[in-house]
Amino acid sequence: MKSFPNNILKVRIRIVFFLTLTSFITNAQQAKTIIPLWKNGPPDFEVKSKEAESAKDYWVKNIHNPSLQVFLPPAGKANGTAVVICPGGGFRLLVYNAEGTEPAEYLAKLGITVFVLKYRLPREEGSPYSLEKQPREDGLRAIRQVRSLAKEYGIDNNRVGMLGFSAGGEVVAAVAYESGKGDAAAKDPIDRLNGKPDFQMLIYPGPLGIPDVVPQDAPPAFLLAANDDPCCSVTTTSLLVKYREAKRPVEAHLYTKGDHGFNMGNRSPWQSIKSWPQRMADWLGDNGYLEKAKP
Repeated sequence: MKSFPNNILKVRIRIVFFLTLTSFITNAQQAKTIIPLWKNGPPDFEVKSKEAESAKDYWVKNIHNPSLQVFLPPAGKANGTAVVICPGGGFRLLVYNAEGTEPAEYLAKLGITVFVLKYRLPREEGSPYSLEKQPREDGLRAIRQVRSLAKEYGIDNNRVGMLGFSAGGEVVAAVAYESGKGDAAAKDPIDRLNGKPDFQMLIYPGPLGIPDVVPQDAPPAFLLAANDDPCCSVTTTSLLVKYREAKRPVEAHLYTKGDHGFNMGNRSPWQSIKSWPQRMADWLGDNGYLEKAKP
C-alpha cells in the first residue's frame, strides 16, 4: 500500500476538513434563509402573525406569518430561473418536507433558485382565513416578492414559475388564471410588481380555482397525476382538455397507478412514479428554463 509523508497527509486532511466545513456552513446558512411575505405580517392580521408555527414529523401548521424559504443552486450553476413551491396538505397543514424541502433540493440541483412557500391554512381548525382570499393573497405576494429579489438572486423576471402539489396546486390556480397586475399606486413597492407566474407545474392538483375556460394568457403547464387518484386525476385530465381548447402550451402525464400524495416518488413501489421528477426536469429543459438566462 502506498504511503504519504506526514506533511502531505496533514494537508489533505485539512483540505477535506475545510471542504466539509464549508459545505456544512453553506447548508446551514441556506436553511436559515427565511423571507417573510410581509415585513410586519399580512394585512389585517399583523397581530396574529406573532403566533408561533407548529411543526412535527413531516408537517407544519399554525401559519400566520407566511414566508419563503430559499434554496440556492450549487455555486456557479444558477441559470436565472426561479420556482415558488406550494406544498399540499388539504389547507389543514403543509406536507413541508416531502412536498417542500425535497422538491426544492431537486430543482436547486438543476440550477433553479427555489422558494418554498408557507401559506395560510383556511381549513385548519379555528382558522380565520377563507379559501377564496388568503391563499391567493399569499400566492400573488410570493411571486411579487421573488421578482423584487431578482437582482439579489440573479433571477430572470420572465422565468418565475410555480410548482404545486395537491392543495398547493390550488394555490397556484388562484394566481395563474387571473391578472397578476400590480397596483402602480401601492405604497409597498412589492405590490406594484406582476404576481402572475410565467409557467406552472401541477402535481395531482386539487380542483379549486380551475377555470371553466383557460384564458389566452394562461402560463404554460406541466401536469402529472395517477389515474387511480380518487381526488385529482379528473382535475388533471380536465385541465389538459381546457388547455388544448385554448391552444396553450401543455404537457400531461397520467400514470396507471400511484394514488394520491406520492410526493417526489421515492417512497412508491411503482417505477414510473419513482422516476416522475425526471419528466418534470425534461419539460423544464425542453422549454428553455434550464438554459443560462441572458444578462
